[in-house]
Amino acid sequence: MIFTDTHTHLYSEAFDEDQEQMIQRAMDAGVERFFIPAIDSTYTNAMLDLKKRYPENVHLMTGLHPTHVKENYLEELAHVKQMLEKENYVAVGEIGMDLYWDKTFKSEQQDAFHTQIKWSVENKLPIAIHCREAFDEVFEVLEEYKNTSLHGIFHCFTGNVEQAKKAVDLKMKLGIGGVVTFKNGKIDQFLDQIPLSEIVLETDAPYLAPVPYRGKRNESSYLVNVAAKLATVYNKDIAEIAEITTLNSREVFGI
Repeated sequence: MIFTDTHTHLYSEAFDEDQEQMIQRAMDAGVERFFIPAIDSTYTNAMLDLKKRYPENVHLMTGLHPTHVKENYLEELAHVKQMLEKENYVAVGEIGMDLYWDKTFKSEQQDAFHTQIKWSVENKLPIAIHCREAFDEVFEVLEEYKNTSLHGIFHCFTGNVEQAKKAVDLKMKLGIGGVVTFKNGKIDQFLDQIPLSEIVLETDAPYLAPVPYRGKRNESSYLVNVAAKLATVYNKDIAEIAEITTLNSREVFGI
């Protein structure tokens, strides 16, 4: 039984004290595939170091996170482009729009999103989308690429059923994590209307820990708790959830 964590920040400072033990706990729980999204250039070296130490298990993305789109975003984008030309990345991410914390750089976020999508299409790579309080804006951008090879994962999906169906229609799998276990998360109420073939598992560790760890530091071993909730939602056993969602991740990343 192999689980795939399609979105985990294993290089985060939150794991500075116990990174190796935390990764081992995940592997002991059956989580053997880790897909690592980027945030900005300051984390690149830590990500590359992680890949060197876990070459078979860790797969890296490159990208500029929307909350890190600031005055210097063009320099950051140049770094992403350089990394795409230099290293072997499996996706462009996480990219997208976030209008929850700050709308100051909305137009720059849109520009960065467009630019990185173009690179993903040129390099035949999937994307990992970050979207917070920006569904309309994200869908508006994605619609422009509907007839291209663009595909990927709508990371940490928290929308409604109509938005879920629209994301799937735009060739995005839904990244489901700890939110599905929250009492007020709501997505568990309609998720069974979305085929399991369109779902991948994620933790977004160290963020968004599932119940019963909510409010604490998240880690990839807790992916099993997310899978257990999906087993209830889809009325399947956990081994089948692991198998199908890992197959779905292979479809996205080609690995």
